[in-house]
Amino acid sequence: MTKKVSPKAVVDTNVPKTANLSNSPALISDDLAFCVAECVNAVENIIKKGGLVMDDGNDIFDEYRKQLSMSGEPGIGDKFLKWVHYHRFGFPPSDRVPITKNGDSYDEFPNHEALRDFDMSDRKFVAVANRHADNPPILEATDSKWWGWKEALKESGISVRFLCPDYIRTKYQEKMGK
Repeated sequence: MTKKVSPKAVVDTNVPKTANLSNSPALISDDLAFCVAECVNAVENIIKKGGLVMDDGNDIFDEYRKQLSMSGEPGIGDKFLKWVHYHRFGFPPSDRVPITKNGDSYDEFPNHEALRDFDMSDRKFVAVANRHADNPPILEATDSKWWGWKEALKESGISVRFLCPDYIRTKYQEKMGK
């Protein structure tokens, strides 16, 4: 069953990257197949309906550009980047939020003890979700570390929508030796 995607969302880079795997179905492991399909669905939904929330300083866009192809090919994740490139300045101003860089982090990143070791490179997604008036969910695909931070994020008012909860939980448990 496909999950309904919220009308607004912050999208972690691993969502379009995972969607790109749909170009090589023979290389997708059985445990990742559902995840790839969910990521394709999420990316296509954003392209069709909009609702992407980003920072106005392009920290998220710059990360997308480093990991996806601006040409829009060959994958759906690359198509997503091209769509973002051509449409981001047409987003409602409220969906391009200012975040304030503070060293390796952001002022808008929650001050929660359990998030002390949160990846510096992923803090921008949390800062944007936290700063936006609607606190949109962050779409997360395959980064299992997020699973370990989900409760602290929730306590901080940050919603994470795991597109592949079974996959990410299993990977997290494997990494943590559980």
